[in-house]
Amino acid sequence: MKRTRTGRRPYALLCVLVLLAATSASEAVAGDGPGPLGVTVAARATARTVRVGALFDRPGGDLAGGHFCTASVVRSPHRDLVVTAAHCLAGRGALYFAPGYRDGKAPYGMWEVERVFLPAGWREGRADDEDSDVAFAVLAGQEDGQEVEDVVGGNRFVTGSVTGAGVVTVTGYPDAAEAPLTCSNRPVARSATQQRIDCPDFTGGTSGSPWVNGSGDVVGVLGGHEQGGATADVSYSVVLGGGAGALYREAAADP
Repeated sequence: MKRTRTGRRPYALLCVLVLLAATSASEAVAGDGPGPLGVTVAARATARTVRVGALFDRPGGDLAGGHFCTASVVRSPHRDLVVTAAHCLAGRGALYFAPGYRDGKAPYGMWEVERVFLPAGWREGRADDEDSDVAFAVLAGQEDGQEVEDVVGGNRFVTGSVTGAGVVTVTGYPDAAEAPLTCSNRPVARSATQQRIDCPDFTGGTSGSPWVNGSGDVVGVLGGHEQGGATADVSYSVVLGGGAGALYREAAADP
């Protein structure tokens, strides 16, 4: 199972059951820090979780059911940058980002993607380049001059972290749900270039979900091996190293 959209709502019933079962547990985790490890719950809207949003191919209208990947705001000098998986951006046309998206509404606006920064392999059409499945998008500012980071803040993008050094929280949007899910656990190494995490119910649409450590740093992005994972219960990320760091610096310097 690739984590990008493969059908309209193949997991709708599953996600509804997960959200109902997780109502009380979500108060413990809530996207603000580690709760019970390896438990996926509904993410409350908080200052941290609204930095995560859904990607759309239309700027407005009826948004329900229209999102296909997840992205998150990362700090940058121009305050206009999001990170996601490369396979979410490669080969696509017009794109829009809705931070804090919930229930068909974009409470912090729809932000148009102006420029996309892909690793070389993905620019050259090598969609099997799983060890560089990280990308950035520069967003257009609003008419009042505000940038996305001015509105929702952003997390630091950090490379060189040791896999498993601490617990991370993954927050993302299954394409069968209209609100984000979140789960905290400790990643483990799959290889020198890939890391994995055990968190149930991260189905299609969660590609690009940030892995955020206790310091508020993005230390992984859901994608990589099998474009994020062949099952809903195990997810992957590229180990963020020199290549991801260089791409971040290129995107962050974009005027």
